Amino acid sequence: MFSLTDYEWLSSSQIVSLRGRSYAHGSSDVPLLGETIGENLRRTVERFGECDALVVPHQGYRASYDELWEKVETAARAFIAHGVDKGDRVAIWAPNRYEWTVTQFAAARIGAILVAIDPACTPAELGYALSKAGVSVLVMARGFRSADYAAMLTEVHPSCYSLRETIVLEEDWETFLTDAIYASDGELAEREANLQFDDPVTIQFTSGTTGSPKGATLSHHNILNNAYFTARNLAYSERDRVCVPVPFSHWFGLVVGNLACATHGACVVVPGESFDPEAVLETVERERCTSLYGVPAMFIDLLEQPGFERFDLSSVRTGLIGGAPCPLEVLKRVREQLAIDELTIVGGMTETSPVSTQTASDESPEEQITTAGHVHPHVEMKVVDPVTGKIVPRGTPGEQCTRGYSVMLGYWEDDLATNIAIDSAGWLHTGDLAVMEEDGRVGIVGRIEDVIIRGGEKVHPREVEEFLHGLPEISDAHVIGVPSASYGEAVMAWIRPREGADLSEQALVAACRGKIASYKIPRYWKFVDSFPMTFTGKAQKYRMREIAIEELAL
Repeated sequence: MFSLTDYEWLSSSQIVSLRGRSYAHGSSDVPLLGETIGENLRRTVERFGECDALVVPHQGYRASYDELWEKVETAARAFIAHGVDKGDRVAIWAPNRYEWTVTQFAAARIGAILVAIDPACTPAELGYALSKAGVSVLVMARGFRSADYAAMLTEVHPSCYSLRETIVLEEDWETFLTDAIYASDGELAEREANLQFDDPVTIQFTSGTTGSPKGATLSHHNILNNAYFTARNLAYSERDRVCVPVPFSHWFGLVVGNLACATHGACVVVPGESFDPEAVLETVERERCTSLYGVPAMFIDLLEQPGFERFDLSSVRTGLIGGAPCPLEVLKRVREQLAIDELTIVGGMTETSPVSTQTASDESPEEQITTAGHVHPHVEMKVVDPVTGKIVPRGTPGEQCTRGYSVMLGYWEDDLATNIAIDSAGWLHTGDLAVMEEDGRVGIVGRIEDVIIRGGEKVHPREVEEFLHGLPEISDAHVIGVPSASYGEAVMAWIRPREGADLSEQALVAACRGKIASYKIPRYWKFVDSFPMTFTGKAQKYRMREIAIEELAL
């Protein structure tokens, strides 16, 4: 296991080592799929037509692959009848519903580009996405939680010059489907015959913490293969039932959920419109799910759900944690209390379709948490000195770069940002701080931009977070840097205590002394019931920093 204190940003020119260089290629005897998403779905339907494909209890919806195919075909012809051409952008703005999955596959079959919009977006974010992507048709829910989608759309519609039609699911969906009679089977077949697997199929807007979000544009080849190999690593088959509480609007639900299951004939089980721990536990028990997805915060909430012990979760054999680093203590609790023996962890980002690394299901918690696994099949990875760009020796931290089939086509209508992200040799510079071990496993230390510089000393937030998660009184913890007149930056920890725990700053500082370096001990502490989060359950550290600066008057 590496120690960040051993290296601390040494330049590759300063290191003399006999170890190998930090480069790995995911070799595989299994070839890449050379087909479109529609072609792949057709093969799955031919093999597993009678198997369950999609179960959405909160809508009372169940469909076999035969039934899903029929619904997708109807929606595809309806889109053609509504004038959607190849390359047109069709956006969907809704929480997790069966229509989301149908729209995803229907758009892919006719060559439209699906624009996934965050269900929890603000009016400004909505307007930006619709305008930037040039969306012509918007499929939308009536609202979500307290948000009135119609009112939000009215606010931004004047700036969305390309938008010519909206389809409100609760009001227009069934009528929309009846319009399929105006497009023939032959028209759909002709459209599909003219598609290539390198065609763009989706635009996923990144959560940009500074400036405007960027639209990562991904092809059939990108996301279909990524889904396929992720599912292979989970040993999926038509017998698997995968509980997907993560949003379809994010890569986790769209690729690793819907698409990964479809490549192997597994069933997607949707426990609710959005994450609710009790609904997830009830759904896993009732539907006898064999796999469970989530970001670390979701698994923490599941384990701390009152009455957790009364649920029968014995059907779950595997699962997947992604979206954010998973602390060791959290992983141990998940494996022990949920009894998921074949759990895996993935690493990656939207721009890489998304998964670049994945742990093996038979690794120990310690092995799984020290890295995010080996490089995925057919993917290249290197770790470079962020200053010189040279590959560093194994065991040395640097910037992770990825190359291969999974790298996005580019940012939608943003050549400058694309050229900054992808260099002339085809390497995507991720901005992740990583270490490649001797055996080729890759550990994500954090984001380069998150490194705290305190009086010239570098503090990696994840290292402090790992220690804090090991304290029994702490449910969750996030570490950030805040301005300091004396040191440039100071370390701050946001803490969510376990229920009933009696915590104080003094007690936490005492617990840190002698266990982590003195300069890594947080100067500021904030006790909270929850953290600023994205809709996907990822902590928004930039918001924590903004809140801290305001509250502490820094």
